[in-house]
Amino acid sequence: MNNTTIKMKHIILIVSLICAVALNGFAQQAPPDSQKYNFTVADCINYAYEHQHDVKNANLDVESAGYHVKEIVGQGFPQINASASFTDYIKSPVIVVTPTQSFKIYQPYNSSFGLGFTQIIFDPSYLVGLQGRKTYKQLYDYSYTRTKIEANVNVTKAYYQVLVSVEQLKLLEANINDLKQQLDETTARNKQGFVEMIDVQRLTVQYNSLITRRENTIRLLTLNYELLKFQMGMPIQDDLKLKDKLENIQLDSAIADAATDTTVYRNRIEYDLLKTQKKLNEYDLKLKKGQFLPKLTANGSYSPAYMNSSFSALYTAQYPTAFVGLNLNIPIFTGWQHLNQYKQSKINLMKSDNDLSNMKNTVSLQVEQARTSFVNGLQSLNDQKKNMALAEEVLRVSKIKYEQGVGSSIEVTQAETDVQQADNSYIQGLYDALVSKVDLDKAYGRIK
Repeated sequence: MNNTTIKMKHIILIVSLICAVALNGFAQQAPPDSQKYNFTVADCINYAYEHQHDVKNANLDVESAGYHVKEIVGQGFPQINASASFTDYIKSPVIVVTPTQSFKIYQPYNSSFGLGFTQIIFDPSYLVGLQGRKTYKQLYDYSYTRTKIEANVNVTKAYYQVLVSVEQLKLLEANINDLKQQLDETTARNKQGFVEMIDVQRLTVQYNSLITRRENTIRLLTLNYELLKFQMGMPIQDDLKLKDKLENIQLDSAIADAATDTTVYRNRIEYDLLKTQKKLNEYDLKLKKGQFLPKLTANGSYSPAYMNSSFSALYTAQYPTAFVGLNLNIPIFTGWQHLNQYKQSKINLMKSDNDLSNMKNTVSLQVEQARTSFVNGLQSLNDQKKNMALAEEVLRVSKIKYEQGVGSSIEVTQAETDVQQADNSYIQGLYDALVSKVDLDKAYGRIK
């Protein structure tokens, strides 16, 4: 056994140990307190709807908006307040009748209890608030939906990234096994004197390069799993396995055939948000108009008072007072503040119309971009599949020619390199096609 063969065996042994350690780290048992999941992409999305940070906060915003609506309604209910007081006049105020005659206004000890109320009878601001409360709540409902759509997109892309990394690892494993077999055969032929050592060395370089790429891919796969968990709002230490397979994902060019639909913007949650914002701006304009109108409120109070010169007898006699009344507030001149506020609200409403018009154009452009990217992605993916098959065929023929002595080892090495490049291009094309599919669904408003 020559030194080269011994070195080769040592290299293979070391590489095998490294791979075992790396794979063990990748597939290691989850911590005892962690959870285990086996999810489809739909399961991951539903998990994100309940646990993802932004989605949870958006849901809390919806809940908060509901309380704000109740706050608005509550302003129209009677506002009732209670009060109590106690005063000890160490020196009581006096009223002077003549220079020699005066009397005290208060007894030394005074106490009172009160119960008062106010009630809105007519207030334009309150009426507009009642009209717009559902629209206000709807704005946060739509915002919550938009956040869920973003989570759906991010989780789906991260899920596909994991599937693509797994596919890449499979291709690397197949290439490594094929190259290992070829390396063993070439090494054996070198011992028999049929091939030169440089042929063995060329294959060894390629083999070592593939081993390194596999280890890098394993580490990236682990990172991609963690990114998927992060997008889902899942603790990183939990154990997640994926059910879906790449072959189950439909990449059909027919899903891009709706390009002639000019009303696709109506399916987009962003358009619903802008329409809702416009309604709120309309209510704000009504609110500013209402500032020119009078406000009418009712009020009343009942207050028993107690006073005495002796603290112990303070509550022996009661002097109650009670009243009900109306309060009318008519704005006459406010320095043109209300007029300028009205004009500002009118401008905001005009801007809302511009935003809606621009959104239609934006969606049309996004749809066309996503459609073009998807169609191009499918075409590139199909081309890469063909290139993979051609590269494999070239490699097969190169090996046969080399074994029959009519080809060179350089041809085989180059064919091996072409196969690896074709595989890399296929993996990138596969990911691009999957991502463009997600972007297309989002552009068409198909993600609900």
